[in-house]
Amino acid sequence: MINSKILFSMAVLLLTPFIIDNSFAQISSGGFGDSPFERDFGDVKFLDAYFGTLNQKIEVEPGDSNAPFTVVLANVGTQDITGIRGQLSLPYGFLGSNGPESIIIADSDSNSLAGENFHLTFFVDINKNAQIQQYPATVKVDYSRLRESGVRTSFSDFTFKVTGDSVINVKASDPFLTSLTTNNVIIEISNDGTAPISSVDIVTSNTQTEIASTASSTTNLENVVILESNWDVGNIEPKSSRQLTATVYVPENLKGDTLRVPLSISYYNSHGDSHTIDKIVDFYIKGLIDLSVYGVDVIDLSDTQMVVGEIINEGNEDALFGFVTLEPLGKSNIKKQTQFIDEIEIDAPVPFNIPIEFEGEPEYGEHEIKIIVRYKDNVRDEIFIPYETTIFVEEPSNDEGSEDNTMMFIIPIAAIAIVIGIILTRRRKKEEIENT
Repeated sequence: MINSKILFSMAVLLLTPFIIDNSFAQISSGGFGDSPFERDFGDVKFLDAYFGTLNQKIEVEPGDSNAPFTVVLANVGTQDITGIRGQLSLPYGFLGSNGPESIIIADSDSNSLAGENFHLTFFVDINKNAQIQQYPATVKVDYSRLRESGVRTSFSDFTFKVTGDSVINVKASDPFLTSLTTNNVIIEISNDGTAPISSVDIVTSNTQTEIASTASSTTNLENVVILESNWDVGNIEPKSSRQLTATVYVPENLKGDTLRVPLSISYYNSHGDSHTIDKIVDFYIKGLIDLSVYGVDVIDLSDTQMVVGEIINEGNEDALFGFVTLEPLGKSNIKKQTQFIDEIEIDAPVPFNIPIEFEGEPEYGEHEIKIIVRYKDNVRDEIFIPYETTIFVEEPSNDEGSEDNTMMFIIPIAAIAIVIGIILTRRRKKEEIENT
């Protein structure tokens, strides 16, 4: 009986640890049992890996050579470590800069104190056929603890990304502005690279407000009025562009100059880092040519009816190589004709006169016509100014025909009278001579 109780008590004592272990989370040596948070503590912990240096991440794309690749780690142990040496294992398409057979190796410049971060920078060639995506990699770190002999080794698996490269360019859709008038400007912001950019914000710098508070200006925006100064563009995908619009007024004194508009562009790159770059958009300032046609009428000049009128230039730039064309409209059968008038100077009316000719039989009365003024500005762009009006072509009067008929009768009669007078005069002279 006594032996049975002793055996039962010993069995209970032996089974108790198993019962408790199945009921509660039990910490065992080397980790946290089967917990998903289980880990083995070591001296080196992986933090981050990216293309670039310690203080600046860079964008890379397939075909880049000798690109710096930085792995950031932490000394999470209780002792300082030294003799840090790293080896990098990358997938197919990535090689060490020393050649295809070389091992990608990096050495840390200094010791790593306990609790501090350190980094290893490798240099990598990227195959031109690589894709812009994430890739797996492994880094091996050899190191020694201070006051301890031997070398320890740590392996870390991680992923990194070939980001692509963003290339930002700006240009004006129309690089010409006109002085003395309001210009609606379209500026194109393009991402010509292979990486997207996001949260793009653009600000014009050196505006009138800024110029008033600074000693000097880097552009000639002093008297230029730009109604908009900030644009939220948003995201720009690779090989695409976005447009922004602005309203710009340019004074007369900038005619013939180049207007330089500085833009400050802030955005987030493919690493998620904020960047700001400065770009300049250039515009050429043209003079204003403001033509108008007036005084169009029909006059009779030397028995020829002519369409006359005047052109005035109220701008600040002469129009070059001017032509005036008379065109019929509607049912008019007036013949199309063009007259060269050369330069159209400012504040000096230029007259034109085009004789009226008909296609077929003349038709008199009202005619709808179009006057087209064609000229070139100082950048040799050809411009057309149309002017439509109605003219009245008069039919020649019959009085002129009757006068012509009268003259046809008078001239022969006068000739006959002169001949008769000559004959009579000779007879008298002859009779006088005979009588004598």
